[in-house]
Amino acid sequence: QVQLVESGGGLVQPGGSLRLSCAASGHIFSINAMSWYREAPGKRRELVAAITSGHSTNYADSVKGRFTISRDNAKNTVYLQMNSLEPEDTAVYYCNFISYGMNYWGKGTLVTVPS
Repeated sequence: QVQLVESGGGLVQPGGSLRLSCAASGHIFSINAMSWYREAPGKRRELVAAITSGHSTNYADSVKGRFTISRDNAKNTVYLQMNSLEPEDTAVYYCNFISYGMNYWGKGTLVTVPS
């Protein structure tokens, strides 16, 4: 059974940085896309950043220039470096892996940036 476990969330002051990690355990092969989504209170879950197996990346406009997604295929791990954090970045962050058409989700990690 495949499980995704996120880590690295927490409370950070505006302008600060955090690095999120998401590692897959269990038998998972040839992960195509690795992505980070977030869900803020009262809002829909939205795509933050995605990276393909070829390391092509895509970012939401709201995080371009501040967030960087990367992956380590050998470790089945995806990272999200978040800089210049703003109160609007407060949300639960979820990782998502796609492998052979199957979607896998982590349980989320909370990032809080007080105003």
